Amino acid sequence: MASTTPPASDAANNKLSLRTKWAIAGFLAGGTLAGLVGAGSSALAVYFARRVITPAARHEDQEVLAVIRGDKGPQIILAATPDSTIDGVFSLFFSGGKGHARIGRIVSYSPAEQTVLREVEEVYSGNLSEARRAWWSGATYPDPAAIGLAAEDVDIEVAGGKAPAWLIRAEASAASPVCAIMVHGRGATRLEGLRAVRTARELGMDSLLISYRNDGLAPSATDGRYGLGSTEWRDVEAAIEYAVDHGAQEIVLFGWSMGGAISLQTADLSKHRHLIRALVLDAPVINWVNVMAHHAEMNKIPYNVGRYGQMMLSHPLGRRLTGLSAPVDLKAMDWEARAIELRTPTLLIHSVDDDYVPFGPSASLAEKNPEMVTFEPFDGARHTKEWNVDPERWERVVRAWLQKQLAPRNNPGQTGNPTVGPGLA
Repeated sequence: MASTTPPASDAANNKLSLRTKWAIAGFLAGGTLAGLVGAGSSALAVYFARRVITPAARHEDQEVLAVIRGDKGPQIILAATPDSTIDGVFSLFFSGGKGHARIGRIVSYSPAEQTVLREVEEVYSGNLSEARRAWWSGATYPDPAAIGLAAEDVDIEVAGGKAPAWLIRAEASAASPVCAIMVHGRGATRLEGLRAVRTARELGMDSLLISYRNDGLAPSATDGRYGLGSTEWRDVEAAIEYAVDHGAQEIVLFGWSMGGAISLQTADLSKHRHLIRALVLDAPVINWVNVMAHHAEMNKIPYNVGRYGQMMLSHPLGRRLTGLSAPVDLKAMDWEARAIELRTPTLLIHSVDDDYVPFGPSASLAEKNPEMVTFEPFDGARHTKEWNVDPERWERVVRAWLQKQLAPRNNPGQTGNPTVGPGLA
């Protein structure tokens, strides 16, 4: 894949390559004076790099104080956190993920006591009254049945085995010509895409909610590491092939967070990219260097150490430290720099207070390529929770934008007999 970065002189490239090799080799050797002096910073860089690409279990970092009976049903008292004090509809997972409750609106909030009282809309599994710790999530529903929809459990052939997926038909009688493939984010699961299924169905699209390598359902990658989109896109390509084999003629990719980076890679590299009609990306990673620099700053990691960590991910010599089977080409996934190369109509939904994946690159991509990219900012939703804080607006924005993208259009070279989008004839 060609980079949009202006080429440097061969001498400069060789110098940089040599410097990079010596930097990593020095740490690998570990016995030289330079290696010993820089050992602390190097170890921190290794730790930082490995954390980015290593799948990890969710931490129950939300304290549950009590469950009480309110006038309209059960209510829950939680320790006030940046997440638990956002109004909207969310999930609370407890008992190591075996318990799941849907949490509704804020009833009261006490800044002095640092507690928040919220409605409990439904407990899907587990005994919430016994929960003391939990984790907060925007993945509101446990399965398609929870939103009143039937789904087929299907398996998609991927490298290493089969990846489970849910197939939800728009119409029970036949396959839709357009399939929406839902690509969840880092550390999440296919539950994340359930929030978009009803909108997809209203537009006449089937929905395929997939799993991919290292997400706990699909087969793990051989190295057990995330490729940040550089490897996972192949599992999305397999999902496209499955959809096409089962009646789809066109594809719309929905992606959340890292799922956005994966979707962009798919639209760029897949042999089926000509079938991808549109991308709907929620809080997507547009530029991994920007995200990593942001997290280094948040964790008070010195700038040079953070850059060293990035170098380890992208250079072949870093594999011994990171555990990656192949380096990750961060430049190839920098869509700020490659903005003009994006030729798939794309809707970017991103909250301006997202402190996990900053919204700046999304706004920048739309500014640099307004022909293809539409940016819809939200506020107060933090990361990937735009639907949760305002589902009506989220669905309205997505529906209106996709209606334009899926509108009937002429086949290339024809002036009549337009191709008709699903549900839009």
